[in-house]
Amino acid sequence: MTIKLGFDDVRIAGLVLAKVGNPSRDEPLVTSKQVLKVEDEDQAMLSSIFLRPFKSLGMQGHRFHHHTSLESHELNKCAAAMLADDATLLERGCEIAKRLYSKSSHPNIKSGDLCISLIEGIDIEGEPKKAICILKSESVTPFLSISARDGDLQLSTEQGINPEKIDKGCLILDHFSGKGYYVLTFDRAGAESRFWVRDFLSVVPIADPSLMTKKVAEMAMAAVGADAPAADDDSPPWEVNNAAQEALSYFDGKKKFSLQEFEEQALRTPEAKAKFAAEKRRLEEEEGVKVDDAFDISKRDVVKAKKGMKSMMKLDTGVEIKLKPKVVDKPDAVLEKGFDEAKGMKFIKVYYNKDLLS
Repeated sequence: MTIKLGFDDVRIAGLVLAKVGNPSRDEPLVTSKQVLKVEDEDQAMLSSIFLRPFKSLGMQGHRFHHHTSLESHELNKCAAAMLADDATLLERGCEIAKRLYSKSSHPNIKSGDLCISLIEGIDIEGEPKKAICILKSESVTPFLSISARDGDLQLSTEQGINPEKIDKGCLILDHFSGKGYYVLTFDRAGAESRFWVRDFLSVVPIADPSLMTKKVAEMAMAAVGADAPAADDDSPPWEVNNAAQEALSYFDGKKKFSLQEFEEQALRTPEAKAKFAAEKRRLEEEEGVKVDDAFDISKRDVVKAKKGMKSMMKLDTGVEIKLKPKVVDKPDAVLEKGFDEAKGMKFIKVYYNKDLLS
């Protein structure tokens, strides 16, 4: 599910700051003693920095999820309190920092600076709403500062957060509140980072046609991959893709997806059906995403899945061959492969009309 957001008239109502260490390394947690207010002259710059990561079109919406009930979800309770009453920002913000600290014991988790802000005036589907922005920066950047002092110029060095390299973040919007809020999240360590997305935030994607189409396409390609040639037999990737392309061709010309029909038409071997069922169980158990028996097909995500198929060969002779998506579907029209007995080497013959770069 994606919603239309506007950030033109936003204002930061207050900030709670923290330095979050790693408990396993005996690093401390230090939190704000009071709410930091942002001066008017700094509002535009800071709000732009805080909200920039969430302006990407088509970001997948998430919601808080708990195996028992949302009332037991710590962040959901903190968000509800902060969005309802600004006066709870310091208390609840510190609770959020403590939760992050408690989830940061793995040796690979870096310490960092945490900023929790209450944002006002975000346009959600035409209505101004509040939101909570949580950002974590795990690295500092050295920078130079030139200033005037005693009638001359002085150069000094400092350490600070690079706004372009904030490592992790989430935006909890006052929307969809009864079902876990509408949450946007990012993590430069990886979109599916277990620590940030699952351990700390405990969110799951909101099911919509885009997500359903994307996940089914991914599972189908993984399922039929077992029937493809082995990776060590030097088959070109477009040949290995044939089974996956055949499975994805189910979506062509259809507006509605039927799970039963898909299994019958696209997953033709018992092995592919078993692998698809296993992937479906893993998706539901590990990511909390239940695949519906029927949903509207997102053509855009079918196209993305097809484009994501491997289309390049890197040969040991220093030659690379890459096919565009429209050629990957019918490589035999322009390519011919074989084995040269005299040279004792494999070859690929390429047919073309003219060099477009000449």
